Amino acid sequence: MLSNMAASLIVHKRIFTTTAKAKALRGYLEPLISKAKSDSTHSRRVVFSYLQDKEAVKELFTVVADKVADRPGGYTRILKTGNRLGDNAEMCMMELVDFNELMLEEKASKSKKSSTKSKRTRRGGKKAAPAAEATDKVEEVKAEATEAVDTAEEAKEESKAETPADNAESSDEK
Repeated sequence: MLSNMAASLIVHKRIFTTTAKAKALRGYLEPLISKAKSDSTHSRRVVFSYLQDKEAVKELFTVVADKVADRPGGYTRILKTGNRLGDNAEMCMMELVDFNELMLEEKASKSKKSSTKSKRTRRGGKKAAPAAEATDKVEEVKAEATEAVDTAEEAKEESKAETPADNAESSDEK
C-alpha cells in the first residue's frame, strides 16, 4: 500500500488520504527522495525496489530531485481537510512541498515585502514607531480577541440543546 501511495504522490504531486496513512507515508517516502538526490545506478535500483514503478522512479529522479536538490529535508506537507462522511476518519491532503505554486507565490511575495523593510536596531538605526500607534495596535488586537471569544461563547450557547431535565424544570415553573 505504501509503495502504491508513494508512486501516486510522486506522479501526481498531491493525494488525498487519511492522516494516519499520510504520516506513515512520510516516513516511507522522504528517505527515497533523499536517495534520489544522488542520481546513480545503485540509488535508482534501491528506489525501484521500494516503488516497483518505472514511471514513478523516472519522475522522482528527473523532476522531483531537481526541485528538492537544495532542500535538506521535509519534502512533504500534510494539510488536514476534515473528517470523512462515511466513517468520520480524519482526512488530509498530502503534497510535495516544492510543487504547490500558490504557496510558492505567496512565499515569494512575503519575501519581497520583508526585503523592503529596514532592520530595526537598538542603536537608533531606525526610529521606533510613536507610542500612540503602538498602543492603538495593542488595543485593536485586544478588541479582536474579545470579539472572537464572544462569538465562540455565543455559538456554544446556541449549540446547546435543552435536555429532558431542563424541560421538566421549565414545566414545574409554569
